[in-house]
Amino acid sequence: MIKDNIYMSVEDNYKRIVENVQAAELKAGRGDKVRIMAVTKMVDVERIKTAIACGISLLGENRVQEYLSKCGEYPKSCEIHFIGGLQSNKIKPLFRQHDRISMIQSVGSEKLAREIDAQTRLLHSDANIVTDILIQVNIGNEETKGGVFPDELYGLVEAVDRLDYVRLRGLMTIPPKGESIKYFAKMQRLFEDLKSNVSTADTLSMGMSEDYAVAVEYGSNIVRVGTALFGQRF
Repeated sequence: MIKDNIYMSVEDNYKRIVENVQAAELKAGRGDKVRIMAVTKMVDVERIKTAIACGISLLGENRVQEYLSKCGEYPKSCEIHFIGGLQSNKIKPLFRQHDRISMIQSVGSEKLAREIDAQTRLLHSDANIVTDILIQVNIGNEETKGGVFPDELYGLVEAVDRLDYVRLRGLMTIPPKGESIKYFAKMQRLFEDLKSNVSTADTLSMGMSEDYAVAVEYGSNIVRVGTALFGQRF
């Protein structure tokens, strides 16, 4: 009975999210599809598998150790992105399961980009393999948040362009609370500019449980939902 209740709650939440995303796509006149990412921080594997059964195919991991403890139980069909704050010394343990991580969304410094490049080179020096990344933009210039400030973005873009084993796919952000529209609009402009200068840029990851529908209206093509899908986690 408990498992049935969990399934129904996640299923109902997922249906609601899909409906909201579709409505936002229609409102914005978008012809592309937005991907819904299940943020799995502090969520047990059974609940994650329930979300996958409902239609989720993209997972977002926040913590290296938590990811390493769970990843063996994830279906191979799922795509996994790392979205949490990442220190350079955590890249090597993360790459123990490198083949499961298809993108690192939280790159906010040249140092981190260089370490990702170095670890990818060590693992795949004989193959034409790169690690896809997003640059995390600290769009509100908040000292307590990670990411590169907007006026420093192209310095990091140029540094990433010099690396051989990293491919820039776009931008990610977490805006200041309560001011999503203002900052989503700024991110949309940054992303459009990036696309005109970087041929591989095709991803804008922004919008979480409280503002994902608004993010879709401002061009996000990955929304990251945790609480809206799984409920409160303690």
